[in-house]
Amino acid sequence: MSQQTSTTETGSDLSRRELLQHSGLGIGSLAMAGLLAKCGQAAAPPNLGSRTTALKPKPHFPPKTKRVIHLFMNGGPSQMDTFYPKVELTRRHGQPLPDSIKQQLQLTQRRRVGTVFGSPFKFQRYGECGLTVSELFPNVARHADDLCVIHSMQGEVANHTPGLLLTNCGHSALPRPSLGSWLLYGLGNESDELPGFMVLCPNGLPTAQTRNWTSAFLPGIYQGTHIDTASAGKQLIPNLTRKDIRPGSQRAQVALTQFLNRRHQRKRPGDERLESRIRSMELAFRMQTAGTDAFDLSQESDHTIKMYGDTLQGRNMLIARRLAERGVRYVQIYHGAGQPWDNHSGIVPRIKQLTRDSDQPVAALLTDLKQRGLLEDTLVIWGGEMGRTPTIQTGPKDINKVGRDHHIDGYTIWMAGGGFKGGMTYGTTDDFAMAVAENKVELHDLNATILHQLGFDHRKLTYHYSGRDFRLTDVSGRVIDDILA
Repeated sequence: MSQQTSTTETGSDLSRRELLQHSGLGIGSLAMAGLLAKCGQAAAPPNLGSRTTALKPKPHFPPKTKRVIHLFMNGGPSQMDTFYPKVELTRRHGQPLPDSIKQQLQLTQRRRVGTVFGSPFKFQRYGECGLTVSELFPNVARHADDLCVIHSMQGEVANHTPGLLLTNCGHSALPRPSLGSWLLYGLGNESDELPGFMVLCPNGLPTAQTRNWTSAFLPGIYQGTHIDTASAGKQLIPNLTRKDIRPGSQRAQVALTQFLNRRHQRKRPGDERLESRIRSMELAFRMQTAGTDAFDLSQESDHTIKMYGDTLQGRNMLIARRLAERGVRYVQIYHGAGQPWDNHSGIVPRIKQLTRDSDQPVAALLTDLKQRGLLEDTLVIWGGEMGRTPTIQTGPKDINKVGRDHHIDGYTIWMAGGGFKGGMTYGTTDDFAMAVAENKVELHDLNATILHQLGFDHRKLTYHYSGRDFRLTDVSGRVIDDILA
C-alpha cells in the first residue's frame, strides 16, 4: 500500500505515518485531559506547543511598579475647570486676551481665539496636602493625598492624532511601538491566559485608532488587544468561544494545527510574524476560560458594584481592576470612541456630564486598589493628549454653548500609586494658563519616569530595527526624580 503524503508550501513532504507518530501522543494526552476533567480530577492545561519568547531585556533594577492602568480622557480635558483654577482668568472673564499672550498660540488657534473664560465651577482644597480640586470631581478629590498632579505637561502639535500618538507611542507622526508594547517587551506577560496589554474603549475606536496600541516593529505578540466594552451580550471578545465543537475535540484540533504550524516555522527561522500568529492562536485557546471569567462582573459583590456604579464607565473601571489583578501588565481605558473630551462647544454642560460619568468610577478604582493592596505597585494615570485654552472660541456667547480650543503648552495630568509621591503638584503655568512657567514636562520625560518605576533605564530599553536601536523616548527624556517617592 503506498504511503500518502501531504505537501507543504515549500514543497517538502509530510507522510501520514510521520504525522501520526509526532502528534498521536499529543492528541491522546488531550483526550485524557478531557476525561480527567469530566471525572472532576485536576488536569494540567494542554501543551499547545512551545511558547517561545522573543529575546528581551530584563529590568535594570528592581521595579516599584508592576502594572499600569491608564485612564485616557481622549479629546483633552480642560485643566482650568478640573484641577488647576486660575484667579486671573476669573478676574478678566469676558475680556480680550492680551496680544502679547495671544502670540504664544499656534497660528490656527490664534485665528479663532475669543475672550478670556474664567471657570464657572467652584474649587476647594482637599486632604492634608490641600490639593485644589473642582466641584466636578468630589469623589476623586477624596483621594487628594494619593494624587501626584503635573500642571506643566507640554505637547508638540495642537491636534488630536499627533497628540494621541505622541502620548502613546513617543512620536507624533511616525509609527512607533506604544508604551504598553514596550512594557510588555521589557517585563513579559504575567498571565498565560490573558493578553498582557489590553485596551478598553466602548462604542468604537479613539482618534488614530489602532495605532494607539500598535507594537509597530516590535513582535506582534506585544500589541494591545482592543475590547469594545459596550458590545451587546456577554461575549466582549468576538468568536472567543465555539458552540459547534466539543471542548475535547477542539483541544485536539488546536494541537494538530499548532503541530503543523511549528513544523512550518522550523523551516522559516526568525519569522516574527509567524511566531506572533502561532502564539496568538495558543493564547486565544487559553482565553476561552480566563477571558470570560475576567469580564464576568456577576462574581463581584453588590457592595463593589454599587461602589463603582452599574454604568458603562463603572464597568470599565471594574474590569480594569479584574484584569490588573489577573496579571495584565498594561490596561488602557478610553472614555469612549472618537474624542469625547474635545469640548469646542457646549463645554459647560458636556464637561458636567463627562465628569458625572467618570468621577465615581475613577474614585472607586483608587479605593478598590488601595483596599486590596494593589495601589502600591499599580500606577494609575489620568489625563488626555492635550488640555484646553483659557479662552472661548469665537462664536456664541451663551455659556451653555461656548467651548475651549486645543492647548498643548501647559496642561494637566495626574498619577497615583506605583511609587509616585501622593498629595503633591509639580510644575506651574503663567497666570493665563497659556505657557509653562516652571518645571516643564515633555512626554519623553513622563515616559522615561514611568519606565524608571518599571525597572528600566529608558536609554537602555531598546530594540534594534532597520539599522539602529530604537527606544520609546527617542533621543531625549529625563527621569523626574522630584515626583518619585
